[in-house]
Parts: sequence; C-alpha cells; structure tokens
Amino acid sequence: MLIHAAFLGGVGLIVGSFLGLVSLRLPRGEDVVFDRSRCGGCGRTLKPWRMIPVLSWALSRGRCSDCGSVIPVRYPLIELGSGLIGVWAGLSSGDFTMALMTGVLGWNLLIIALVDAEHFWLPDQLTLPLFVGGLLAAVLLYPYGLSAAVPSALIPLPPLIGAAVGFGGLWLLARLYRLVRGREGLGGGDPFLLGAGGAWVGWAGLPSVLLWASAAGLSIVLAMLIVRRRVSATDRLPFGVFLSIGLWLTWLYGPLGLA
Repeated sequence: MLIHAAFLGGVGLIVGSFLGLVSLRLPRGEDVVFDRSRCGGCGRTLKPWRMIPVLSWALSRGRCSDCGSVIPVRYPLIELGSGLIGVWAGLSSGDFTMALMTGVLGWNLLIIALVDAEHFWLPDQLTLPLFVGGLLAAVLLYPYGLSAAVPSALIPLPPLIGAAVGFGGLWLLARLYRLVRGREGLGGGDPFLLGAGGAWVGWAGLPSVLLWASAAGLSIVLAMLIVRRRVSATDRLPFGVFLSIGLWLTWLYGPLGLA
C-alpha cells in the first residue's frame, strides 16, 4: 500500500499540474490539450523545467523568471491537493487497480469542484468523463462491486441504474423546487453530476452522497454565520463542491449504515 501511495502521489502531482491548466482554460473556452503552457504575464511558452509540480513554483518564489509576474499560489495548491488524493487512494486499498480507480475518481472530482467553486458551472466536458469512468471502474473492478454470479455482460447495468436514479432524482427535485418557489434552486449541471456519480457508487450509495453533501453545505452556512456574515435564501452555494465531497466519501467508506 505504501508503494501504491507513493506512486499515485507522484502521479497526482503531475495530474494536478494539468488540472490547474484545465481550471483556467476551460471556463475561457481555450484549448486544454494541444496549446502549450504559457506565462500569464508575458505570454512566453514555459520550458519543461519550469513546469515541475510544486518545485518549480517554490524555486522561482512564485514568480515568472522572465517577466517577474506573480504565479498564483492556487497552482501549487492544486498540485498538492491532487498529490494528496493520490496518496489517499493508494492507502485506501491493497489492490492497485482499485487504488488507481479511486485516484481517477478523486482527480475527476477535484477539477469538478474547482470549476464549480470558482464559476458556479458544471460543464458536460467534466461530468461526462466522470460517468464514463464509472462504467470503466465497474468493468475493471469486477467482481469487487458485484456478485460473482452476475454475468460479465451485465456488469455495466448497476452503474447505468445508479446514473439514471441519480440524474432523475435530482432533476425531479429541482423541478419541484422551481414549481413551489418560482425560482431555480439547483444549477443545471447538478443532476448530471449526481448521475455521473451514481455510475460509481450505485443507486444504493446516492442517499449517502446527498447526506454528506448536505452536511458539508450546512457546515459552510454555519461558518458564515459564526463570522457574522448575513446569510439569505437567495445566496448561491456551489452545490457541485458538496456533491463531490459526498461522492468521494461514499466511494471510500460505502453507504452510511451499510458499510
């Protein structure tokens, strides 16, 4: 497990560097695959040794060596967070495939939470890969999540059911809220996120996801009240962040009351 943790932690640092790029470019509609990394101040292409996760930022003291522009601390923090997810995933299971898929889930949820926290936006470009990853996990991890009596041809069925229940349930809740209150209560991407998450945790895990998400959301509200900030019913909260927390914890520790 320690070897898995060290390896996935290193991979996580590299993945975090890419996620920081995605979190910046995707909301701007810029290419996130083929366009090379550039300094946000002078626009010069970054050399490979200036893109070493965390280390390059620390050695340059958070500034571009060409123009002196400040490199936001969010980038090394994202890399560190992604690395910690890799370590957590490696320690969560002695089976490497299971640990790897746990890391993949965590990295997916990290970028989703980042974009939603900063832009209140859950694009299909992020939720669709999460859904596909859930189907892939069902195949690779068989027979971990399914009975050995289930034919291999039916392995994708539980994730599909979880996705349908997750999306349909939250979409229906959003519609009912709009009918009763006359305004939107959930973002349009939230049902897609819960549906994609249902492909990972199955329909039985969805109540736990919502409970964890609600607890996380309430903790933020309480923190706002403690610092004496006024909270109103119209304040926006990035629910995708809380759903991501709920999905991560449910995947790691199982449905509440059933694990």
